[in-house]
Amino acid sequence: MLVLPGQPPAKAEPPSPFDQLAGRWVGEGRFGVRDGTTEAVKCRVTYILGGDTHEELKQSIRCASAGGNVEIQSAVTHKDGTIAGTWKELVRDMSGEVTGTVTPKGFRVAVRGASLNANMDIVMAGAKQVIEIQFIESSLIGLTLILDKADAPSRGPS
Repeated sequence: MLVLPGQPPAKAEPPSPFDQLAGRWVGEGRFGVRDGTTEAVKCRVTYILGGDTHEELKQSIRCASAGGNVEIQSAVTHKDGTIAGTWKELVRDMSGEVTGTVTPKGFRVAVRGASLNANMDIVMAGAKQVIEIQFIESSLIGLTLILDKADAPSRGPS
């Protein structure tokens, strides 16, 4: 880096909290519905970073079980420790607005919409990730996933 006399060095941007998510994750978990059934699921979660400082994130969760599929897509932005964006479960056509915060171990968000009321925690532990979604007043109870990092980061256009 070239620093001219009398000019302070350029400050590096702090890393985005989304950087640790970038790429593809795979794993298993449990999916519960109100009728009392709980099923094992196998899932793939992909995160694509966007924006010059990775303040944008697209998330895709795809899970399959003997009883059916779950497919979630979200797009969020980060600013000053808060998260905002949109969330949609495609199989059941449920959607809502995401609001949340960055936590010391990951993210805590709420999803609120006409057809959806849920809370989601994402906890990071090295090359492992735990996602827990609790649905409120829904035919669904929750989705809990334990995922392992599957590949190198996936970055969208800047």
